[in-house]
Amino acid sequence: MTAPAPTTTAAEALVRQLESYGVEYVFGLCGHTNIAFLDALGRSSIEFVMARHEQAAAHAADGYARVSGKPGVLLVHAGPGMMNAVTGVATAALDSVPLITISGDVPSYYHGRHPHQEVNLHADADQTAIYRPFVKRAWHVHRAEDLTRFTERAFWTVTSGRKGAVLLNVPMDLFSRQVRVVDYPLVEQVATPALSDADAARIAELLVNAKRPLIYLGGGLRGPAGRAALLDLAEHLDIPVAHSLMAKGTLPDRHPLVMGMTGFWGLELTNDYTRDTDLVLALATRFAETDASSWDSDYTWRFPPAQLIQIDIDAAEIGRNYPVAVGAVADVNHAVPAITEAVRALAPERVSRPGLRETITTARTTLFESSQERGRSDDFPLRPERILEDLRTVLPSDAVLVTDVGWNKNGVAQCYELPEDGRFITPGGASTMGFGPAAAVGVQIAAPDRVVVALVGDGGMSAQLPAIPLAVEQGLPVIFVVMNNRAHGTIADLQAGNFGQSFGCEFLDRDGNPASPDFAALGRSCGAAGYLVETPEGLGEALRDAVARRRPAVLDVPMVNEPVPTPGHWNIKDIYQGVFE
Repeated sequence: MTAPAPTTTAAEALVRQLESYGVEYVFGLCGHTNIAFLDALGRSSIEFVMARHEQAAAHAADGYARVSGKPGVLLVHAGPGMMNAVTGVATAALDSVPLITISGDVPSYYHGRHPHQEVNLHADADQTAIYRPFVKRAWHVHRAEDLTRFTERAFWTVTSGRKGAVLLNVPMDLFSRQVRVVDYPLVEQVATPALSDADAARIAELLVNAKRPLIYLGGGLRGPAGRAALLDLAEHLDIPVAHSLMAKGTLPDRHPLVMGMTGFWGLELTNDYTRDTDLVLALATRFAETDASSWDSDYTWRFPPAQLIQIDIDAAEIGRNYPVAVGAVADVNHAVPAITEAVRALAPERVSRPGLRETITTARTTLFESSQERGRSDDFPLRPERILEDLRTVLPSDAVLVTDVGWNKNGVAQCYELPEDGRFITPGGASTMGFGPAAAVGVQIAAPDRVVVALVGDGGMSAQLPAIPLAVEQGLPVIFVVMNNRAHGTIADLQAGNFGQSFGCEFLDRDGNPASPDFAALGRSCGAAGYLVETPEGLGEALRDAVARRRPAVLDVPMVNEPVPTPGHWNIKDIYQGVFE
């Protein structure tokens, strides 16, 4: 007689499966719908990183995934728990970050009866629908036996093709039900889409014959082989490289062919070149509004008359915003080496474009050095470029800067000369205020030996105060640098410039006086070091001390509100003036 197959709870089976997939951390928050899973997790080798808010947990899981290269795993509770995490999960999804959200749900046999915390008002319960607009897949588990099978599919889905987020929604009773012990090994990834030899040869011919070509780089080229091939291609044909916000740091900022960003924050040189180029090789970019001056051909891209070669792993991005001459669905990390090889076969001799490198170097050097010169100001409160200059001076070259939105993001992207071994992480797709503090915690977990700085505004820090105790409780030496202008500064400037006032954008008390938390004292109250910068020299001194101590630290840095230069065009300014497309 055959012995019955061994059984265990679905929660135990899921934890065992996560261990077999190499999961080291689960980020999240407890709730009555997921504690059976947490109980099993507590007996495993996986560390649970408990946050105090689901959005903070989601951003931390996102930051961990961006640096580790592994999928982030997030655990949330039903109803308000999973809704709190929406912003963080959507931020990861829009930046193509692999993130798996496991949400507890109400008991399966109470579905639609509106039990405690069920999302149910004008339709029967379906909390997975909240996530469907931005996740790659959303699974609602109906049988405990399906949980491990869906989990294998979830890991496959987030890491295949264009990476992204998924949702596994699990009614709480299924975690506690018995299931047979069945292994679901992670299916080995098949090769990502490759560029055919014929397409590589066709693209090479267009590049070689172009009079004024340009390479435009998005955030998807991260592999070392792809980056090396891109540099080889650019140098062999002497082609300038412009990039999106998300691609900053892919090639060294000081390389003589790197022009920098296009669009709102692009240099005049960069936007002039994009308008007059005859051929653009666009790699893993969606031509976002910020990078395209609201798609206005008077300012940035002109397709036609320029021809566009667009390569992206996601077929939906090909031709979304501009017509293409050649469109190819391929992983750029493999496509660029193939193109480079085809170019060298077609044109073995190196090409030189007289004066090009010198022109780029002059413009970029002027940008960086002018910013550094303004950053030497002893004005107090500090000018934002003084904050960037002190960071450049004090931080080790391999430090990781994590921002959210405002001067912290735009200033670093535009005029901070990122060291070759440094890293810049920012929420590009959603531009989420509050991303930086918690994401920096996840980055520090993934890179424990590097200096990690959350460079955020006081609005962004206020949005994610739970990140400070999270860093303290995890023993992580994240340095939170708060650029404190007592306002949502970028929007305050935008409103003042177009409407003559900044109503509703500044932090004021009932008497109209500036008001903001003492972030240094808040840090100390949480167990971190706290530094209130009170002199022009104070920031550098506090940074050096925080770097040396290797413990969580909050630096409250008074800052004047200055607009980030935007040489490009943003259509919203036309709208404010009553001009509509």
